[in-house]
Amino acid sequence: MKVILASLLIAAAPAFVLAQAPAAGDKEPAKAQAKKKIPRKIQKAIEEATPVDDDPGVTLTPAELETAKHVFVGEIPCELGATVHITPHKREGFFIVRAGIQRFRMQPVESRTGAIRLEDPRAGAMWLQLGNKSMLMSQKMGRRLADDCMNPAQAAVNEALKKNPMPSLLEPLPAPKAAVAVDVKASAPAEAAK
Repeated sequence: MKVILASLLIAAAPAFVLAQAPAAGDKEPAKAQAKKKIPRKIQKAIEEATPVDDDPGVTLTPAELETAKHVFVGEIPCELGATVHITPHKREGFFIVRAGIQRFRMQPVESRTGAIRLEDPRAGAMWLQLGNKSMLMSQKMGRRLADDCMNPAQAAVNEALKKNPMPSLLEPLPAPKAAVAVDVKASAPAEAAK
């Protein structure tokens, strides 16, 4: 019954947002408008429908804790007007990642590529933070929930890459410069004569 009620409330959330949208003449700050979008009752139903796993048995390695120090936190704007909110969890190294009505409790995972990677293994979600953008993916649904998310530092890197793009991996490498052959036998007597 709770699931049905939560589903109905989640489905009705866009209607509440539209009903509470300010008139064109209102000059409320964007933060105040964002807080008014979803009524507290609906927000509570959303939190119950998408509980955050708080397993105390999960421990992080020192390398994972070091990775957690490099995660960008705060409100990160994405393409198509989406926003991802990343806040540190009460446990060190863990994060709460919100996108729309979905919430995930993520933990850092070591990556061989050097990318910052957070995962919620229970929900099957992953936050991938690269130098020039970030993305939120759902492994269960097999799609991206948010793409081209950039904080100011990533936006600066992205602009620099637009001006000076990296060489393509598919293009052939330039030919090596011809090596100058040195005849060791011919040069040895000349050095000995000196």
